[in-house]
Amino acid sequence: MTTTVAFAQDNLVNSLKNNQSENSANSFVFTPLINAEATSVKNQKSSGTCWSYSTNSFLESEMIRMGKKPVDLADLFTARNAYIEKGINYVRMHGALTLGDGGACHDVTNMFAKYGALPQGVYNGNDYGSPGSSDRMNKLTKDILEKAVKVDGKLDPNWKAKYIATIDSCMGAVPEKFTFEGKEYTPKTFAKEVVGINPADYVELSSFTSSPYYEKAVLMVPDNWSFDQVYNVQMDDIIKTIDNALKKGFTVAWATDVSEKGFSWKNGVAFVPEKDFNSLSDDEKKTLFNGPKAEKEITVDMRQAAFDNYETTDDHGMQITGLAKDQNGKEYYIVKNSWGATNDYKGYLYVTKNFVKYKTTAFLLHKKGIPTDIRKKLGV
Repeated sequence: MTTTVAFAQDNLVNSLKNNQSENSANSFVFTPLINAEATSVKNQKSSGTCWSYSTNSFLESEMIRMGKKPVDLADLFTARNAYIEKGINYVRMHGALTLGDGGACHDVTNMFAKYGALPQGVYNGNDYGSPGSSDRMNKLTKDILEKAVKVDGKLDPNWKAKYIATIDSCMGAVPEKFTFEGKEYTPKTFAKEVVGINPADYVELSSFTSSPYYEKAVLMVPDNWSFDQVYNVQMDDIIKTIDNALKKGFTVAWATDVSEKGFSWKNGVAFVPEKDFNSLSDDEKKTLFNGPKAEKEITVDMRQAAFDNYETTDDHGMQITGLAKDQNGKEYYIVKNSWGATNDYKGYLYVTKNFVKYKTTAFLLHKKGIPTDIRKKLGV
């Protein structure tokens, strides 16, 4: 979800390589308590499109929850549409907007509402995310946008057409009509008739002390290029809401910060170590992910301070699909990633509630997944 081009995604994954312990998988015993159905684990490769992969995966699980046959949705169709809208906003804002691959959970439902959806088999984005592809397109599109906003006098009336044509030359043109399982659709009719979700049913929440609780506020992260607002809830409401959603059969699209010493992609575990990493002994660092460990208790002030001093950034998006407990009875969320099935749990992670409470930047879910008392306060 980061703001530069593909290097940012590769750098994020590489930065986590040393966050692992040799005997982690044999040191944990996880028992699933809730395990919602999800589609297969995907791989976003070098693109910064985690927000699209995770939230489309969430929509696929919504199809399952609604009794529909799930379809692998074209994550890169969503991304392509978001890049078009982001470029338009960049010009409207005279260039004062973050470019790059990054986005947010709400971009997926917003693009679904405006452009519709496509199955993966119809639109593969020309393998966007393969080495160099994201950087190449971002350079070309940035040049067009920068020229547009630097113009003296009137804007070039053709800048938008050039911009969209460049995106389509890199990611592939969108078919006006296509056939799926013997029937002809447009992206809009496919979204309505096959996927069948109502984008208005989904809401995004976060928790900050900088805005009044139970009101809407702009999500102040660089990748919120659309200036969308989220419902601001209290910190403990994050866990209450996710727990309630999972118990009712919903999953959650989750935006978070994974650039943490307590996050191990390889071992598929994330927690908030009780002691600061720099105060750990070499042996403690080496065995950090070998079995359950004590955690810091998270306070509202800690959470806000981490966000304010850039220790918490919106650098990744995943899908929360379930709940499990370890051998000591402690609960973890089951989380589906989009980095391929390459870790100890074949693309999934077990993430403690403290980590989620501390490092969540936003999360999106069906409004019926929100506890009744919180829904009343929000008016949804």
